[in-house]
Amino acid sequence: MQRKLTAILSADVVGYSSLMEADESGTLERLKANRARIFDPQVTGFGGRVFKLMGDGTLAEFGSAIAAVSCALAIQDATEADSRLPAARRIRYRIGINLGEVIVEGDDIYGEGVNVAARLQTLAEPGGVALSRIVRDQVEGKAPVLFEDMGEHTVKNIERPVHVFSVRAAAQEKPEIRAVERKDKLSVCVLPFANMSGDVEQEYFSDGISEDIITDLSKVSALSVLSRNASFMYKGKTVDIPKLARELNVSHVLEGSVRKSGGRVRITAQLISGASNDHVWAERYDRDLSDIFALQDEISEAIVKALKLKLVPEEKKAIENRGTTNVEAYNLLLMARQGYAAAYENNLRDMEGLIRICRRATEVDPNYAQAWALMALGQMTLRFMHGGHGEDGLAAAERALALNPGL
Repeated sequence: MQRKLTAILSADVVGYSSLMEADESGTLERLKANRARIFDPQVTGFGGRVFKLMGDGTLAEFGSAIAAVSCALAIQDATEADSRLPAARRIRYRIGINLGEVIVEGDDIYGEGVNVAARLQTLAEPGGVALSRIVRDQVEGKAPVLFEDMGEHTVKNIERPVHVFSVRAAAQEKPEIRAVERKDKLSVCVLPFANMSGDVEQEYFSDGISEDIITDLSKVSALSVLSRNASFMYKGKTVDIPKLARELNVSHVLEGSVRKSGGRVRITAQLISGASNDHVWAERYDRDLSDIFALQDEISEAIVKALKLKLVPEEKKAIENRGTTNVEAYNLLLMARQGYAAAYENNLRDMEGLIRICRRATEVDPNYAQAWALMALGQMTLRFMHGGHGEDGLAAAERALALNPGL
């Protein structure tokens, strides 16, 4: 019987049964894609080895506790940043790590060291990492991480209580420290604007408007803007603004709605103070759809003014540069952008449809760099991820960069 001391990483998909019940084939494809793009490459990159797959569960071994913890944090960070899907459909992991003596049998590993890691995983928060005390002791002071004591836990089939710690990257410092760093810089979370069109197929348009406002505001150097992935986790949810502002460490929250009907669009928006829950600014716009670009500029500039900030000429020019002046091409891009995440994760036919939409947008406006860029992503994904045929995306990417070298 061969024994060795090794660090064991145990990972499990959060809410796997519910995900499978809602969309079995889609969930399997998303999990497979995550393992291929993120999980397995990170394990290999940190010198580890996956030695067992169990449906939604994965076990990996590392020769170093530091490598195991660094890998776990990298997996969680990359997985959180990767998905553009609603929270209810996203692949997320709980991860547990233990350092212990194990039994080696061929390519497999057994023993209490493995069992403890599996139990620790159940104690981790969604998207979080839980460690045994021995792992904490090995890593402390040797890696840029922070620990939180979760106390002792009695876990199934383990006689002695296990002292558990959660771990996070040092960059994810305590909120009060981040707040001090941002004291001279206002921050905002743009919640997904509600689709009030009475047609679920118009969801792409309200989401697209929300994303573009996030992009516009991020060009203001004096303003910190929460990422699209973070803010879209609250889509469709009733939100307590002060609580959300504290959780996300932002000073202001922007929310609103979009109603698109025929050739008209109505957008309402309100900027709310996270500290007082008071409205700082609110407005309703009723315009022709042909005025959508000027309307977006107006909204962004109104928010900046309400925050008592000033746009420098370069920032104003960057915000007003929409890449196209053609409303039809812009509308097509919003449709394609909304469908990209689902097409990326799910199937070849969706990706082919996305590429057709992008191609139509470039026919309407041959100088629309963003449409060429999304087409490039679609062609690359279709060929190399879904085993399709046709172009590899290089020509479209080169065209996008020729039109906009800074894209």
